[in-house]
Amino acid sequence: MADSANSKNYGVPIYGAGWVPPSALRSTVEPSADDEKDDGDKSSSSAPGNYVVLAGGGGEGNSGIRNALIVAQFDFDSNVLSDVPVARLGTGGDLPYRMAVHPGGDGLICSLPKSCRWFDWDFQTAESRSLGLRSSEKVLGPLDDVGQQLALTFNNEGSLLAVGGEDGKLRVFKWPSMGNILDQANAHASVKDLDFSPDGKFLASVGSGPCRIWDVSKSTSVASLTKENDEIFGYCRFAPINDENQVLYITTMRDQGGSISKWSTTTWRRIKSKCIVRDPICAFNISPNGKLLAIGTIEGDVLVVSSNNLQVQNVVKKAHLGLVTTLKFSEDSRALLSASLDSRVRVTIIKEEKKSGLSLWIVILVLLIAIAVYYAASNGILPLELNSILK
Repeated sequence: MADSANSKNYGVPIYGAGWVPPSALRSTVEPSADDEKDDGDKSSSSAPGNYVVLAGGGGEGNSGIRNALIVAQFDFDSNVLSDVPVARLGTGGDLPYRMAVHPGGDGLICSLPKSCRWFDWDFQTAESRSLGLRSSEKVLGPLDDVGQQLALTFNNEGSLLAVGGEDGKLRVFKWPSMGNILDQANAHASVKDLDFSPDGKFLASVGSGPCRIWDVSKSTSVASLTKENDEIFGYCRFAPINDENQVLYITTMRDQGGSISKWSTTTWRRIKSKCIVRDPICAFNISPNGKLLAIGTIEGDVLVVSSNNLQVQNVVKKAHLGLVTTLKFSEDSRALLSASLDSRVRVTIIKEEKKSGLSLWIVILVLLIAIAVYYAASNGILPLELNSILK
């Protein structure tokens, strides 16, 4: 697959991806003297929200593919990803398998084979005005030598960090103090995905078996969302706080294909389920405005789905040559970042669904007028001139 403006191959299989929050750029990029003289002439390289960060590599062994964190630039106006990364930080023999970007712009955390490590944003040079990463001096003691962690996520405020391990252990910490709030062994046989509710009160965890809901403040499980028949739960996402319907979305796999189910966050009962695609779902996310869901398949397809009615709005067939490993919406919900083991990164601009409501009302109005005119003409109550024209 050849490169295109919005799809680039950066040479390493990608396992994690995210958008750099504007707050990271504001706290990292210092204005130059020229900027202070002319605020209206801002270069795109220092504009908020136009960087993506990627994590991946060839893993341990001698594959010849380096493990690294990569920063690339994206131009929203032209829908173009940078041909080459603006920064690359090697992680040696440790594959950064999972990644969570701090929403407040502090940096990011990566899950390595045996532990988790923190990385800081690094402003490169005043000339290049680009963003990079550097290894942090911050020590994450409770996450040292804990084995492979398969899920990492912050709450919306960035004050809580949840971590789920391959060994099934679930941990929640205060951030940045790393004070332990929840430490649950055998939460699942293996923790696959985690997500905080918008207010940070609840945490959903998915692994083998049911989806479990945890009351973070009480450090206890408050609900267990059971599967139906042959279902296998995959990924979970809470609707954002500005969404009128406070629900939890869970992807499932059944014989007929990949589905999305909606659950009430008050009763924890299933509201609706719908089959979306024939292929298994291997990546999932929700837009910050709560209007859209995105799924990636093992065949490399990317689908954008309405969260309201679970109707597919957009399909990018073969967006990637391999299975989609991660999906992230931009902060303004107008772009979707996807990545894959094929080393390719893609940004898809979300096109708003055209609403036909206005045109439908116009058609109805014209029909009503036509009926009224016909009735009036048939009963001879139109002006003579108009009546003669219609006859």
